[in-house]
Amino acid sequence: MERNFKWISGGISLAVIAISVMAFTTLAHSDESCNYCGMSKAKFGHSWVVIENEKGTKGVCSIHCAAIDMALNIDNSIKKMTVGDYNTKNQIDADKAYWVIGGDKGGDMTMRAKWAFQTKDAADAFIKAHGGKPAIFDDVMKAAFEDMYADTLMIHKKRQMMKKTD
Repeated sequence: MERNFKWISGGISLAVIAISVMAFTTLAHSDESCNYCGMSKAKFGHSWVVIENEKGTKGVCSIHCAAIDMALNIDNSIKKMTVGDYNTKNQIDADKAYWVIGGDKGGDMTMRAKWAFQTKDAADAFIKAHGGKPAIFDDVMKAAFEDMYADTLMIHKKRQMMKKTD
């Protein structure tokens, strides 16, 4: 009986350790950051993009950084791309999302915002409240590439100003 108790308590100890490791790993993953600009998923879940290509899966903070990734990895075909729903932060299929370009809410890493929504009603409500125009994913990616130069200059200027205040 004593031998069974040691075996059970040893098993419980291992289970507690395993659960602790899994919890730590989950917490570490929840603070994922963008490969290109360093922005955190925790802060930018509403615009977070997950790109799955031939070499694996990675997350970036925005459509701007997704466009950078596409340009830098031109030989790696994209299998799937998801994006954070503006309202819920849940990942949704980028091709099936209801997109809004523009409006009075500034974008992430861009002057011309590009937001994704799970439903048409949510996109329409955003347009009614903040302006912008409905779009499909191809329009969004074209806009991201069109905006790349101006957005990159804006980011450089902001980072220079941040360095001066430090």
